[in-house]
Amino acid sequence: MATKIPNAIFNNGKSIPMIGLGTWGSPPGQVTQAVKDAIDIGYRHIDCAHVYQNEHEVGDGVEAKIKDGTVKREDIFITSKLWNTFHRPELVEGACRNTLKNLKLDYLDLYLIHWPVGYKEGDDLFPMQPDGKTFIFSDADYVDTWKAMEKLVDDGLVKNIGLSNFNRKQVQRVLDVARIKPVTNQIENHAYLHQAKLCAFCAEKGIIVTAYSPLASPARPWVKDGDIVLLEDEKLKSIAAKHSRDPAQILIRYQIQQGHVVIPKSVTKARIASNFDVFSFELDAEDVNLLASLERNERICPEFGSFGHPHHPFENEEC
Repeated sequence: MATKIPNAIFNNGKSIPMIGLGTWGSPPGQVTQAVKDAIDIGYRHIDCAHVYQNEHEVGDGVEAKIKDGTVKREDIFITSKLWNTFHRPELVEGACRNTLKNLKLDYLDLYLIHWPVGYKEGDDLFPMQPDGKTFIFSDADYVDTWKAMEKLVDDGLVKNIGLSNFNRKQVQRVLDVARIKPVTNQIENHAYLHQAKLCAFCAEKGIIVTAYSPLASPARPWVKDGDIVLLEDEKLKSIAAKHSRDPAQILIRYQIQQGHVVIPKSVTKARIASNFDVFSFELDAEDVNLLASLERNERICPEFGSFGHPHHPFENEEC
């Protein structure tokens, strides 16, 4: 492939491609083709999660491209995430093995604790209180979950482990008990939500930020009429026009220039290709400053149903 994808280097010396295909919210029946298209275009990093309920389709796509000789297993970086109903240490290995089975893989390149909050264990991914608004919580503590994650590395089931949606205090709690240090914290990050303090903290601790929803997820299921759409921001459009690019490419490039791994999602081949075409231009200081000025502290994924959980990451915004 002509495009050389830059890698970010983890604190353990291993590497991760700085752009990957996100699969959150990808419609059933379209994910396999999206993965195949992405690999053909040049992506070598696919981001998955058990809760997305499409890992079997991701696995079909990866398997097809390995079988046809486009890539070898070691060429592809696959991330998945431990869901909230599997935080009890004795459930972690089984959850990981189930993900591996769905993905048709022998190991994961990266496995993350998806959220610091635990939900009631069982088959229901979203166990709900009678009010229909709040999840039923587990009393499992993610620092105990982390020790079970470390064992997955020991056993060769995963190469790297990390966190997702953890705030500063929660990252530090993991560091305080970690035998194997988390390599990344995957967080919502875009021009309307920079999370600058958290990003600086992660950098100080040698933990790479992976940016999800870099385009602010305009197709999120809970979007409402009147919600501000980042891709339609006039300042962003002015930068795009300056570089003869589309706004999505500017936002993806912005993450890469901050040293973040970025995982835009699409199932449309043309858009998957466009999102990947971000290595032949650079944003200048004026562009970066303008994008930084768009901060609204506007969170797309607030995890409302977890409010009240002692480990909810966003209830204390100074964290």
